[in-house]
Formats: sequence, structure tokens, C-alpha cells
Amino acid sequence: MIDQIDRALDMTDAIVKGITQFEAPSLCPGWDVRAELNHLVGGMRIFAAELTGTDAGARHEDDWLFDDPYGAFTTAADLDRAAWHLPAALDTTVRLGFGAVPGHMAALIHLTEVLVHGADLAVVTGQEDLIDQEACEQFLNTLRGMDFTPFRQPGMFGPEAPAPAPATPHQQLLAFLGRTLPQPSQPTA
Repeated sequence: MIDQIDRALDMTDAIVKGITQFEAPSLCPGWDVRAELNHLVGGMRIFAAELTGTDAGARHEDDWLFDDPYGAFTTAADLDRAAWHLPAALDTTVRLGFGAVPGHMAALIHLTEVLVHGADLAVVTGQEDLIDQEACEQFLNTLRGMDFTPFRQPGMFGPEAPAPAPATPHQQLLAFLGRTLPQPSQPTA
């Protein structure tokens, strides 16, 4: 699981570095690219604080980016990666907004956050070529192999949405998690 988080962090880092338009709408309703990146950075900082027994310094939806979204992401990713590599990271209990969860479940939730928000950002910023399709396919298979029903609730994930045909692994993953994906343009006659 830690290797998968590392891989998702690497993918998302490349995507964040390529963002040039922070006001573009996100795949998450009501958010733009900046809001989604801020949510991701806040989550990484909070997970890192939980795993290291420190104070994150702010609430999840506070402004973590300030005037340096790239630097904020890099700092959060470095702290996050180091925290997940602590020897007892998977054996600890992590307190999240909805309650305490065992470290293995927290890692799965966190992988969802990093991989999915990274893919979201890639889709809306025209960087789908940077998405790790193998990681998305592997993760989708993991999610399909578990009871995902408890996570399909307002504020988390909606019902599975249609994916364009043929769909890449990242499109299948995002659709499984309820994202409404842009449909390919139809050729004009």
C-alpha cells in the first residue's frame, strides 16, 4: 500500500507541476482546480500530522496553498511520504473527520484521495497522458473487490457514473467513484 501511495504521489506531482489554470472547473461539483488542489494538500498535511502525532496547523478546507500552490503541494507531499514510511504507519489508528480508522484502512482512503484527485486534475487540465493507467486499473480492481456501498454517500462518492466508450482505466476509476466525465467530441458531418 505504501508503494502505491508513493506512486500516486509521483504521478500527482507531475500533474500539479503542469497546471497553468487554477480557475478551471473541477470534476468535483462546486470546486475549481485550486479548490481541489487545496483539498488534496490539506488532506496530505492532515494525514502526515496524524501519522506523526503532530498538529496539522489548520483545518482541512482552510487555505493551504496561499500564493504558492506548487510549493504547498511539494511540502505536503514530502511530509506525507515521510509519514507513511514511518515503521508503524500501517499499525496505528488515524483520526479522520468521520472517525478513527486502522492504519491499513487509512492508507486505502489516502490512496483514493491522492490517486483520484490527481487523475481529476489531469483530466480538467489536459494532462491525461500523465495519469498512471496501471495504478488506476489496479486500484479500481481493489475497490471493486470490496463493499464500497458505505462510501457512496453525499460528500464522499456518488453512484457509479457512465464512462465514455472505450474507457481508459482512469476513466473507469473516476466513473466508478461517481465522477461525471467529459464526453468525447463527436465528429461533425
